Amino acid sequence: MVRLDAIQSLTDFQRNTKKHLQRLKKTGRPEVLTVNGQAELVVQDAKSYQKLQDRAEKADRILELQSRIADYRAGHFSDAEEVLDKLEAKHLSPTSPRKRKAR
Repeated sequence: MVRLDAIQSLTDFQRNTKKHLQRLKKTGRPEVLTVNGQAELVVQDAKSYQKLQDRAEKADRILELQSRIADYRAGHFSDAEEVLDKLEAKHLSPTSPRKRKAR
């Protein structure tokens, strides 16, 4: 949630950039910039932005894992050889085939 003190006009941001940058770095919270009273931009310091990106990527991985677990529990899964063949076709060049072990 955006705090009311973190909503500023773009004009004020341009006039007082140094003050705004100091606040952004100190608090780590984003600031919403308005143009003609409407929210237009969000600015944030790089460290906080990277932390946000890392959290979003982690959440994506967790959601994907939960989906895969649900598929497995529902009986939707593939043979390991089939999965390896698909991975090989997608990621390895055709000139370097995967060596199969004899069963």
